[in-house]
Amino acid sequence: METKRFTLVALAVGLLMCSADSLWAHHGFAAFYTTERVTLKGTVTSWRWANPHCLLLFDVKDDKGNIVHWAAEVENPNSMANRGWARNSFAAGDEVAVSLEPARSGNPVGRIFNVVLPNGKVLVGMEGTGVLSPTENLQPKS
Repeated sequence: METKRFTLVALAVGLLMCSADSLWAHHGFAAFYTTERVTLKGTVTSWRWANPHCLLLFDVKDDKGNIVHWAAEVENPNSMANRGWARNSFAAGDEVAVSLEPARSGNPVGRIFNVVLPNGKVLVGMEGTGVLSPTENLQPKS
């Protein structure tokens, strides 16, 4: 009986340790260039206000005129609401300028620093990260 109890406790501890590693790994930033920022002007296709991260999907024309579908994330809805973001911050068709940290993979994904809305309002995504301030370089490069 004692051996069975020990085995169950050891198994439970092992499972908890594995899931704790997954939680820490989820919040790593190794997939992004944390010292670079790209500002893109594009058209919103979708805004997903959901846990664990809100997701802004938008289309950008590349140098050759091709449409590139971008996906950029910010934190959870509660954190973003505290920064002035909302479920209705974006509508499909909105023209926005998005400053983000691009993915190291070269895929069109990133983490949002800030977004300039059609009316000129700036929504700040990340604060206190990277080497640039969140309000730097708000307008897209020409």
